[in-house]
Amino acid sequence: MPKFSSLVNRIAGEGAAAWDTHFRAKQDFSDGKDVIIMSVGDPDFPTPASIIDVAVEALRSGDTHYSEITGRTKLRKAIAEETMRVSGSDSYKVAPENVMVMAGTQNALFGASLCLLESGDEVIILDPMYVTYEACMGIMGATLVRVATPRSNGFRPDISTIEKAITPKTKAIAFATPNNPTGVVMTKVELQAIADLAIKHDLWVIADEVYAAQTFEQPHFSIAALPGMQDRTVTCSSLSKSQAMTGWRIGWMVGPEELINHADNLGLAMLYGVPPFIQEAAFDALTASRHEISGMLEIYRKRRDLVSGLLTKATNAHVLIPEAGMFVLLDIAETGMTANEFARRLYGSENVSALDGAAFGEPAASCVRLSFTSSEKQLEEGCRRILRFLASLNA
Repeated sequence: MPKFSSLVNRIAGEGAAAWDTHFRAKQDFSDGKDVIIMSVGDPDFPTPASIIDVAVEALRSGDTHYSEITGRTKLRKAIAEETMRVSGSDSYKVAPENVMVMAGTQNALFGASLCLLESGDEVIILDPMYVTYEACMGIMGATLVRVATPRSNGFRPDISTIEKAITPKTKAIAFATPNNPTGVVMTKVELQAIADLAIKHDLWVIADEVYAAQTFEQPHFSIAALPGMQDRTVTCSSLSKSQAMTGWRIGWMVGPEELINHADNLGLAMLYGVPPFIQEAAFDALTASRHEISGMLEIYRKRRDLVSGLLTKATNAHVLIPEAGMFVLLDIAETGMTANEFARRLYGSENVSALDGAAFGEPAASCVRLSFTSSEKQLEEGCRRILRFLASLNA
């Protein structure tokens, strides 16, 4: 048999195995088993009907042909306005020329890495990180330097540790704020300290801000909005979470115009433009239907409080209340099990799927990630089963 490219090894990082229990749970659910899935950030409610109607009308009107590679101008303008709106800064200005429409945040991050990183480069990744970063940031052979945001420090960045990790090979610093899986929202002070390092050492910053519109108490701030950062920051986001549009695969990359020009060439070779009817739906989601975002945020806030409140009853596990997003971390160190073992045994005993926190990095190795993207009834039952499983370990 002919040999495969060495790239296949770079896209099969350890994080991929974290989904094994989740995929098993999905299959069992499809087979009609009594399963509660708390292992994935896929909203249980549908995309708002008004957004769907726009897409259907676009399809029926024949809007099914090639579109602009970078995205339609009106959508890029709407994305620019959304980026400014959630940035936390009144002085931050983004133009349509700074925007590339992509097939989701994941596609945007992957595209950014192809345009910025190569073999011999080092990219500092704040750990814990989303499980696919290992593959998408290392696809071209760049070395990932994982810098811990320690559990003991509430998963907040340690600036001195970040600076110590910088070498002459360092090309970029990458992170998510709000973070997945921790739900931590970086403060303006923390971001300014990272910005100072990026400017001092002439580095790119790759910022995943997919949860920017889903913060609860701590407001979001964009590092690109800080002085001197707009021309060295790539901001990636999407409508997947904020508008329950995970399956639409619609997102964006925001950065300096020269980078967008390179991304345009990449898009020509890779996707040849996001489908036009999806772009029409996205435009509606960011304009006429944008009010739906606040409604969904309140649902997530209520669910977060429900899950956090129930799981605080555990005597041998500790719930970490998130500042944003749709997940809570449950620290199960006191059970004496690894997070992987806990997730497997929990599912085997109670048919509740959780994600092994170790897949996100060593700082989260004592935790499992639980989503609150199910109905309140399902979440209550899921928490009841988790508490029952935890109680059985003390018996």
